[in-house]
Amino acid sequence: MSEQMQQQTDPIQHGIKANLDQIIQQLIQVFLVGLAIGMTRTVVPGLAETEFGLAEQAFMSLALFVVVFGLVKASMNLLAGHLSDQFGRRRLLVAGWLLAIPVPFLIFYAQNWWWIIAAMVFLGLNQGLCWSMALNSKLDLAKASQKGLVNGFNEFSGYAAVGLAGWITAWMAEQMGAREALLVFGLVVIALGLFLAIAKVIDTHPWSQLHQQKHQEALAEKAAENGQAVEPTQKATLGAMMVYATFKQPQLMALNQAGLVEKFIDALVWVFMPVFLISQSQTLVQASAIIAIYGVVWGGSQLITGPLSDKWGRRGLIVGGFWLCAITSFGFVMTDSAWVWSVLAALMGFGMAMLYPTLGAAVADVSEPRVRASVLGIYRFWRDFGYAAGAFLMGVLAFYSESVVWPFYFVGGMMFLSGLWVWVALSPKAIEAGKK
Repeated sequence: MSEQMQQQTDPIQHGIKANLDQIIQQLIQVFLVGLAIGMTRTVVPGLAETEFGLAEQAFMSLALFVVVFGLVKASMNLLAGHLSDQFGRRRLLVAGWLLAIPVPFLIFYAQNWWWIIAAMVFLGLNQGLCWSMALNSKLDLAKASQKGLVNGFNEFSGYAAVGLAGWITAWMAEQMGAREALLVFGLVVIALGLFLAIAKVIDTHPWSQLHQQKHQEALAEKAAENGQAVEPTQKATLGAMMVYATFKQPQLMALNQAGLVEKFIDALVWVFMPVFLISQSQTLVQASAIIAIYGVVWGGSQLITGPLSDKWGRRGLIVGGFWLCAITSFGFVMTDSAWVWSVLAALMGFGMAMLYPTLGAAVADVSEPRVRASVLGIYRFWRDFGYAAGAFLMGVLAFYSESVVWPFYFVGGMMFLSGLWVWVALSPKAIEAGKK
């Protein structure tokens, strides 16, 4: 604790090098947060029939746990920024880990599928608070010119962990049983995350305030050069910003719907891909290994695609990522080879890496600085709402078609159409028209 107090009394500086210890601590936090959600990726859908008696066609019940997770996480994303300004980043990080404690116990002692649904409520609260705070803290600490790099490292750390946890827990499930594996793995991850949050992480709100101070000084300097006075800006209400970003600004409309639809792929991988692969005579470990390829490639490739979007522009990478995901979604149910599924999972992960960090950067590009934080919060709300919307729609489709195949076709079609919307809305002509 004395080290933490010393860090807080040192002069505040922005930059990765100046704050390397805390940047690493926050990367460890988001890695552990990724492990916490990743442990539910393959084993929990596998439990549906073997442990809880859900018939193979009980698709709505299977999808419901992701619907609930998406609703809770999306709501927390919308509120996390406001709450952190009131209570501080570190307190919310610690609260997020405390809220995760019931998750492995609810899964271990579950009497029916509703216990799993309850576990997803707590997992959504954990993810909405901890992932948001770990990212916000790194952005607080970094220089303005380093935010893209920090985002890339953040998403790499989190989503590589998601992929690894799915495979590790599947292997553990074969060794000691599914419930026991999730209990042991979950408690170790949560305990480590909570301990490090309390013992090693410091609150970065002062660094955020310094960013704001520098921004105000830059505005004042620019106004003085033009012989003008700096007028205080009135912050729009969250409701007004929600309407503006969702329905009024054409580029933000396109990017918000894209954020929502891209989560359809992740919901597909979470809910239906394990069921599909197991139905194709793959073991739980084999299915988890294929799905892990998707997560690891997605996480690692963002270290490349994030910086590339600064050089090549956002539009091509976003649309290319959407269409690559569409092709791989169609291809997944048209083949019957584990090797081909592995290649398709890797390509799907790379497609997600092309579009995922680039969408957030594009939202920042078309947002006014004074409302950028609110607009990004709204984007993240719609993005994670895609878990709920996608899982629900796929559940309905699978229920009425009595097949796990049609969700893959549905997601492929939606990814293609969503990418087409972005291609049109982010064209130079459309952007220029929006400025007039």
